[in-house]
Amino acid sequence: MLPALNRLRSSKDFARTTKVGHRASTASLVIYLREEKDLPLAPQIGFIVSKVVGGSVTRHRIARQLRHAAAEQIELIPPHSHVVVRVIKSEGDFSAELLQGITKIVHKLGVQR
Repeated sequence: MLPALNRLRSSKDFARTTKVGHRASTASLVIYLREEKDLPLAPQIGFIVSKVVGGSVTRHRIARQLRHAAAEQIELIPPHSHVVVRVIKSEGDFSAELLQGITKIVHKLGVQR
């Protein structure tokens, strides 16, 4: 499970990250990353799963899968950053795709971890 310290909760942080952050996409995910020195040291990650993906049960299942996968990959995310993962279509397993997207955006920014 993703620790509470690493969860992004504020709607203002979600909005700022999706509007100002850098973006990378995979087949079914769009990943936004915003890095600033005034953000908390521990990286924070949040998820957006819209109704287009499915009903409530499906959306919550996908969010749980993503939280579990993100907990395993949190060390890849640079400190002082916010990450928002938007699901654009339903897939069976998102863990490999999340790893691909996080690796892609971190490499795109040239962040050394």
